[in-house]
Amino acid sequence: MTHAFWILIAAGAVLSLQIARLGRRWAIGAAADVDIVAGLRRLPRVYLHDVHTVVEREPGMSRMHALVAGGTLSAVVCTLAAGATGWRILALLAGIAAAAGIIGAGLDAWRRRRSARPDRLSGALFDRLPFALLTFDAGLLLSAVGVWTGPVAVYAGAIFLALGAGWLVARAARGPMRHAVAGVTALVAHPRPERFDAGPHATALKPALEGYGIGRAEDFGWNRLAMFDACVQCGKCEAACPAYAAGQPLNPKKLINDLVIGLGGDGAGTVRSGPDAQLGTYGTATGAIGTEYSGHGHPAPMGPLDDLIDGLGGGSGTDRSPRLVATETLWSCTTCRACVEACPMMIEHVDAIVDLRRHETLTRGVPPLAVGAVLLDLAETDTQSGRALSERHDWAADLGLRVLSSDGDACEVLLWAGESAYDMRSQSTLRALVRLLQRAGVDLAILGTEERDCGDFARRAGDEATFAALARTNRATLSRHRIGRIVSADPHVVHCLAREYPSFGPMPDVVHHSTLLDALMEEGRLTVPPLPDADAVTYHDPCYLGRYMGETGAPRRILRRLGLTSVEMADHGRSSRCCGGGGGAALADVPGRRRIPDVRMDQARATGAQTVVAACPNCTQMLEGVPGARPQVRDLAELVWQAVEATP
Repeated sequence: MTHAFWILIAAGAVLSLQIARLGRRWAIGAAADVDIVAGLRRLPRVYLHDVHTVVEREPGMSRMHALVAGGTLSAVVCTLAAGATGWRILALLAGIAAAAGIIGAGLDAWRRRRSARPDRLSGALFDRLPFALLTFDAGLLLSAVGVWTGPVAVYAGAIFLALGAGWLVARAARGPMRHAVAGVTALVAHPRPERFDAGPHATALKPALEGYGIGRAEDFGWNRLAMFDACVQCGKCEAACPAYAAGQPLNPKKLINDLVIGLGGDGAGTVRSGPDAQLGTYGTATGAIGTEYSGHGHPAPMGPLDDLIDGLGGGSGTDRSPRLVATETLWSCTTCRACVEACPMMIEHVDAIVDLRRHETLTRGVPPLAVGAVLLDLAETDTQSGRALSERHDWAADLGLRVLSSDGDACEVLLWAGESAYDMRSQSTLRALVRLLQRAGVDLAILGTEERDCGDFARRAGDEATFAALARTNRATLSRHRIGRIVSADPHVVHCLAREYPSFGPMPDVVHHSTLLDALMEEGRLTVPPLPDADAVTYHDPCYLGRYMGETGAPRRILRRLGLTSVEMADHGRSSRCCGGGGGAALADVPGRRRIPDVRMDQARATGAQTVVAACPNCTQMLEGVPGARPQVRDLAELVWQAVEATP
């Protein structure tokens, strides 16, 4: 094993230089608060549990990855140990591990060459990677066999090993193998370490600590630059993205590659946002490190691009310089986190998009026109619609709701009505919810004119200043009262209050109305009979309830208590398709081949259900806006009240 030993030592030396090259590349990024020791301690658990939990959603891919990664790495370790000690048993183990690696690489090569190859996969060098791994593992296997069979296998193994190692190491900084080095670095220094400590629902956006968003690659923290380089271009984010499915100009995989390219160009690594989205060949301040991308691009928008940008409010007038990330790409995102949920490398696409939006909104002052109008209303009136605060609860005039007005007022449950309270369709849901809570004997109250917008829209539209002002005002109001818990029918409100307000100070418990109704039924405080002669339904998981808050069980338990037959859509639970109503995307209204809610409604039609059950006012509005024959859309609270109201 001597030849193999020294080839691996030489490859390791070259790999060290490539790693240093990547380190210099990431060093142009901003400083980041990273606990390296804690990251190294959790690395085995993160890789074996968090990463493989995502990979195992595709069983064939999981087995292939385990064979390639586990087999190849084990073979390398055993070969080095055998070369250092001369123990033949280690050579045998190296051969067995290399054989496993060959099987895995062969499966990957077949997967990429067969007619049913997944359309989301990038090609070019990524298609050659399995053959490089086959060559490398074959060299390790032949070297191990040569211990018993003689020099022919040894020399053949050395040739194969040198060829395979040479290709792999050469691509460690500017090719497919970059993801291995960057991936380990990103997992150790992940910008969201709480994601691994508190589970996958650590979803609160980070505040804009310095400046006003990100306009250049070097403004990202160095660990986020490493995270972008970790992309393996598997395309799972692409397949999950609702904007991409609708043909809007956003492909999360291509966006991450755009940011990788952004580590260069003019030496400063400018990430520009605006008209053309023309990509060039970029280097970096520390040397030319390009990127090979052969996957799908951003779907082309409908109509002239310049007209679209002018309509969005970005890049009009004399600003016609080539841009790396187009404005319409940023505003196609619904912030649904489907891409993040699907990514096996734990990349945080949505955080990057929001930071780029912050630059558009706060620094350049060019959010989409409709988004800018809402932000202006929020700044001037504390509501998205510009309506008076005194009108928020007009729908409840006959329901006898108590208003918390004096300091120290107490209630068991505070209803946070949210912006949907101004919408007549959503008022039906709120009225049903109030009646159910009153039927259950809940001590319920509202804030009246003291309830402002929670700020979720402003934050995801990039206006961190308005969000912070609203959050401080609302939290100060809440702190004056003694509140058991807060309930809202809007998952966006629930997430904002429960996950993002605590950074401003302590908060009461915040729950979604499905969670509270489920608990009241379980406790026996709310008796709900089955709905008679009800047709089959299908439940649409809101992104901010399922993926963000992790609540997928309560709505389904309620449907079972109602005696309803629920048929799942193709994408459901944590993998649910977005309705298109989040993150300001509905207001930006970037055109595509289709509308996002139309794509989701197609999945609902395919179930044969007569009713789509929603649990979010945004989802209800978006799905009810789908034209043509379709199932009716009902909120969960409306169905429960229908059953309760029918009780003698």
